[in-house]
Amino acid sequence: MASRIPTVLTSDELMDKAFSRASKIDKTGATALDHKKKTALAKVTASGDIIVTTLNGYVDRFPRIEKENDFFPELVDLTIGIDRYKRSLGAMNWAANKVEKLKNESLRNIRRTKDASYIESTRSGFYGRLASVLKQISADLLFLQDAKNKFRKLPNIEPNVATAVIAGFPNVGKSKLVGALSTATPEIAPYPFTTKGIIIGHIQDGWRKYQIIDTPGLLDRSLDERNDIEKQAILALKYLTHVLVLILDPSGSSGYPMDKQLALLDSVKRGFPGVPIIVAESKSDLFVSDSARLKFSAETGENMDVLRGNIMNELKKIRFEEEE
Repeated sequence: MASRIPTVLTSDELMDKAFSRASKIDKTGATALDHKKKTALAKVTASGDIIVTTLNGYVDRFPRIEKENDFFPELVDLTIGIDRYKRSLGAMNWAANKVEKLKNESLRNIRRTKDASYIESTRSGFYGRLASVLKQISADLLFLQDAKNKFRKLPNIEPNVATAVIAGFPNVGKSKLVGALSTATPEIAPYPFTTKGIIIGHIQDGWRKYQIIDTPGLLDRSLDERNDIEKQAILALKYLTHVLVLILDPSGSSGYPMDKQLALLDSVKRGFPGVPIIVAESKSDLFVSDSARLKFSAETGENMDVLRGNIMNELKKIRFEEEE
């Protein structure tokens, strides 16, 4: 996504680009006045078109954020700020239209006159008004360049792919589970609210593909212990979560007692109402409790086919509009 967004120039850089192009223009004319007029017309046209094309390019190539109550808009709102983002893109559109009008007005005035000094003053005046317009959007240009950098760091998650999200305390075996379930080596992608990034794996089942995601640093302690930003990050994650898999480790090797792990389970259930939750106990090669929960070992493969089947059964229930 970020790869298609161009580098956003500052207002000074944009003016330098326009003036540099215009300064090289020199047209021939039948008379001195004709030469001056044709050159001025070409300079105004070139400098104005460069600005208009560049600004419209920003509007066209930055992602459109329209749909509400979805993962990507929520994530953008958290990391960039949707209202400010839309205002800045709106400022680009306003400035492009303003420059186009100023250009056409200056061109008309130059074409109509036979006064060489007026031609020069009109061209010079256009440059000054051009600089004034760009100065008004200088803060928006800086904001959009910063937004581009933040877009580059957002994880490449497919919102229209049924997704299972893994929850549980650190060291309970979540990452190993993602690796064992995935048909290829999972990728580690940046996520603005975790220290380790998120781990994204894919499960292929015939023609359908599913995502399985671990979010270290987010769903590994009670939601009540989260700050506001983290809570918002989890809210964004909820739009992506079609199935939640919570892993418990009764072996004690993770360093977290079962009462805390069960409290996390209760917290997750409250935080993800309506989302199917699969609960399973890991590390059955080390310890097996007397609970009725599914026991598995990603290390030995014990009951991995059962856990995978349970997850797949829930994911297969998810249908998107284009599939219906």
